Amino acid sequence: KNLVQLLNSCYPGGCFNPSCHVSCPQRCQCTDNSGAMAVLCSSRHLEEIPQDIPKDAVYLKLDANKITKIPNNAFKHLNHLEELDLSRNAIEKIDMAAFKGVADGLQMLDLSNNHIQSIPKEALVKLNAKIRLSNNPWHCECTLQEVLWEVKLDPESVNEITCQTSVREEYIGKPLVQILDSGVNFCNIRQKTTDIAMFITMFGWFTMVITYVVYYVRHNQEDARKHLEYLKSLPSTQVPKETISTIL
Repeated sequence: KNLVQLLNSCYPGGCFNPSCHVSCPQRCQCTDNSGAMAVLCSSRHLEEIPQDIPKDAVYLKLDANKITKIPNNAFKHLNHLEELDLSRNAIEKIDMAAFKGVADGLQMLDLSNNHIQSIPKEALVKLNAKIRLSNNPWHCECTLQEVLWEVKLDPESVNEITCQTSVREEYIGKPLVQILDSGVNFCNIRQKTTDIAMFITMFGWFTMVITYVVYYVRHNQEDARKHLEYLKSLPSTQVPKETISTIL
């Protein structure tokens, strides 16, 4: 076993564990950690999730890289995965089925120190893992609130989830958990905003209808006046008095 560990440490591009039947991802290191496969890809300048991660991986470290997106089914073949470290990347987008396939066994998911502003609730709700979301430029609104209600947050870093932007300016720079504990409900704020927008839209349509009716009435009155003036200009013998009376 010591020889295997030595070879692994000296050759980061391969796996020398006799129980390993597939090669390690390029630029990564695969080691045996007390019988559990650890795939170490930290600080390897990776720009995307490697495709050839061993299926028996239990620990996967992808931290300190240049990954910007976690696509659907990125880890679907890793049924034994317990810890996934994606911290200190440049992740901006996480697809809804990004963690499909690892929901049952995953115990820790680290997404801290990325560029995440929002995340679909569907991406995390089925996970039983403790999740680190700290030190991201979060946009605090209803969707993020729903995510926090559904997932199991890492208690050590929960106060580091702060609002870089928000639907309400007074919450910018404050810890999200602290805001929610004070009784703020972002979903109610969104509903009120939607109601106001709907009211403004309806008022605009109502104004347009009234304007059209007023224009229509005035236009008809003007036509009637011009016609009356024309009739009055005719010799009285040509226009019966009854016709003028009818127009008036």
